[in-house]
Amino acid sequence: MTIQHRTALALACAVFCSASLAQAADNASITLYRSDSPGLYASNGDSSLNDGYAVVREQRSVVLQAGVHDLVLSDLPNNLDAEAMALGFPGGEAKVISQRLLLGQGANAALTGLTGSSINVLGENGQPLASGTLLRAGDDGLVVSNANGGTTLIRQYAAVSTAGGNFPTGSSLRLRVDAARAGETNAVLSYPTSGIGWRAAYVATLQPGGACTTQFESRASIANRSGRDWRDTKLTLIAGEPQFAKPSGPRPMPMMVMAKMNASPEAMPEQSSLADYRSYTLPAPVDLPDGSISQVPLYATRMLSCERTALYENGGNWVPPQPMLNTDFNSDGNSSIVSTLRLTAFDSLPAGYLRVLSADRDGVPQFIGEGRINDTPKGSDATITLGTAFDLRGNRERTSFHVDKAGRTMDEAFRITLTNAGDTARTVTVREHPNRWRQWALTSSSVKPSKQTTDTLEFRVDVPANGKAVLDYAARYTWTADDQPQS
Repeated sequence: MTIQHRTALALACAVFCSASLAQAADNASITLYRSDSPGLYASNGDSSLNDGYAVVREQRSVVLQAGVHDLVLSDLPNNLDAEAMALGFPGGEAKVISQRLLLGQGANAALTGLTGSSINVLGENGQPLASGTLLRAGDDGLVVSNANGGTTLIRQYAAVSTAGGNFPTGSSLRLRVDAARAGETNAVLSYPTSGIGWRAAYVATLQPGGACTTQFESRASIANRSGRDWRDTKLTLIAGEPQFAKPSGPRPMPMMVMAKMNASPEAMPEQSSLADYRSYTLPAPVDLPDGSISQVPLYATRMLSCERTALYENGGNWVPPQPMLNTDFNSDGNSSIVSTLRLTAFDSLPAGYLRVLSADRDGVPQFIGEGRINDTPKGSDATITLGTAFDLRGNRERTSFHVDKAGRTMDEAFRITLTNAGDTARTVTVREHPNRWRQWALTSSSVKPSKQTTDTLEFRVDVPANGKAVLDYAARYTWTADDQPQS
């Protein structure tokens, strides 16, 4: 061993040999913020671990020595905000002088969480190589101190065992503290971390019959890729979009589990306001294993009225800076008719994804579409697109166009033909956007409009089974001398 190696090892021993291990406690309290990161909820191991955001508060049992000494806190998540970590002693037994975070990443990630713990190091044939306290796990091997005060560097080994009931995971925190007296006490550790997040997951099962009614299920999907298991965790979910300033701050094959809650079946999260956001406090502790996606109920399942629409839409809400006199402007029409579903929020609905099911002829619920619901306050509408209707098609053609520059008018007419290849009559909502100019009026239509705004025309057209229906309409645009387009 060179002098340089001996010096480095002596330094390591001086810093860590007297360090006490602060045992990780279950029953942590986590405030979890919504994350829409696809990687957190993906079913493969290629996702980033630096997504999501949570604030953790946990109690640690600490054995203090009188005076200045070192503590090791292991079993921490992989991606911590080191600048926001805080260890406090409620009784004032000690104060923190300095702290250093060692990240549990790379080839030694599994051993980092054991730093400060008693371990047994085994060789390839199962023979014991060393026993004692793990001081460091690095690419150059393991540094272990034994009961006699000696220190061993082990470069080649086959396995590491620990007498603890759980194998710690994640990162470790080294702290230098100054204690007034020796003895066991409780410390409170708080920190933000990434690799964990939540979002809402909704399932709407359409009920048979002529009216649109759905069985609506509300759940919270909680993804944990933090590098640490959480057991018996008190969880509060935050709905809304707080601002995160740090671009690099908190933002492996998961298993889908239903999180276990020790509460009565009817117990639901308690909802309340938090500044500009909403909070949902779960009624009982949950287990969140690392590499898992858990689900817990958000609201009780209920029946909701809904509205299904077959929508044929052309154009958009854009308005040009001057009247558009070009004959071919906005002339093309698509052929697809999309199916939409609208619900009215019975309570605050946090953002998430809604899966819609409908029974087939054998009564088996089948998937018919999925869409995103944004944060929706109570009483507001949420609308998603289910997909393209198979039996319905539309065709749009301009039937006339005339511009009178001297009179500052422009007339345009369209014919929309709707076909239905299905065995059931359908009602199609035709949505048009007269946007050649902001001043316009409907001059004629074969079907009375069901809705008319400054930028939208809607018609509800009945299309017979195995048949077609035709909608004709015309609009006139007008403008002033100040708006006159250049020749």
